[in-house]
Amino acid sequence: METHGRYLNVVDIEATCWTGKQPPDQVSEIIEIGLTVVDLHELVRVGKHQIIVRPQRSTVSAFCTELTGWTQEQVDTGVTFGHACDQLRREHYADSRAWASWGDYDRKQFQRQCGAADVRYPFSSVHTNAKQQFAVANGWPKGVGMHRALDVANLPLEGRHHCGADDAWNIAALILQLMARDAWTGTGTNTGADTP
Repeated sequence: METHGRYLNVVDIEATCWTGKQPPDQVSEIIEIGLTVVDLHELVRVGKHQIIVRPQRSTVSAFCTELTGWTQEQVDTGVTFGHACDQLRREHYADSRAWASWGDYDRKQFQRQCGAADVRYPFSSVHTNAKQQFAVANGWPKGVGMHRALDVANLPLEGRHHCGADDAWNIAALILQLMARDAWTGTGTNTGADTP
């Protein structure tokens, strides 16, 4: 088992959402988990992954489809949230590998949804808020959105914004740039061995 090893998981999720107030009979649920693996020795992105999750207590609104590109028909083909969490542990070493996300939303949404569904939390406790790291590195009092950060870093937006797999890929590029500037004080820099 790897802990704080060679690889860092960069995670970005998309969830059911609505314009205006959330319907009283629905809750926001994860519909996509994007994950990019960063090799901390070579300082490159080595894996781009996507897990589609079928919501149980909400439906995909027209606003959500416009924002994320996901339709109800597409997410209906996904796995259950419990299966997705198992997959994160089994295939991506999520419970023993350091991980990062843009802000704390992803971490808190997983905690909320795991609690509500009585599903084991899939991640290790070693989490870095990349949004906060980027703000500190640039001397800003607060963070900015990923799209704005890419502009500031002079990096291209690869793929579609609000696609979890593409956003995780882009966040990983921002993290790698911070590492190249020696401005990343996040976790996951010790040696270790497993597969990406």
